[in-house]
Amino acid sequence: MEVVLVDALDRELGTMEKMAAHEQGLLHRAFSVFIFNASGQMLLQQRAFDKYHSAGLWTNACCSHPYPGEAVEEAAIRRLKEEMGFTTQLQKAFAFVYKAEFDNGLTEHEFDHVFVGEFSGIVNPDPKEVNEYCYLPIEEIESSLQNHPTRYTAWFHLAFPRVKEWRKKSAVCIG
Repeated sequence: MEVVLVDALDRELGTMEKMAAHEQGLLHRAFSVFIFNASGQMLLQQRAFDKYHSAGLWTNACCSHPYPGEAVEEAAIRRLKEEMGFTTQLQKAFAFVYKAEFDNGLTEHEFDHVFVGEFSGIVNPDPKEVNEYCYLPIEEIESSLQNHPTRYTAWFHLAFPRVKEWRKKSAVCIG
């Protein structure tokens, strides 16, 4: 799979094979999807144990990279269906850049577009991608992140507080 290399303003610079981009730590376009149910609980997934990095760690509903030429929101909707087995309307919340180095020599250096949606139906995850999933209250996730930080992906530690803050501001604007 090819990823889209970008600059710090998300302007396309070209494409590169995904593993090569991660081996070289080059900035590339990515997305993360956060899903809440009608009760306001967040959907978490435990990554499959044979993933090439962050295997077995807990994280948001899904994340990946858009194909070259694919709109980021379309990629997020596609990947949510592939990983978690459902579709729902998504809203772009924000974007941020992060860099995380892993023990296996790979580096995630991503311009991450974050989408948020609501879904209370049946979740049917792909077992090649997802080991387990659950919906948890925000407070319980916060407590677990503090007490058991190594159970979560690097990007979840960075994105979760931003999503929480975005939801708080969105509720004020809507309500």
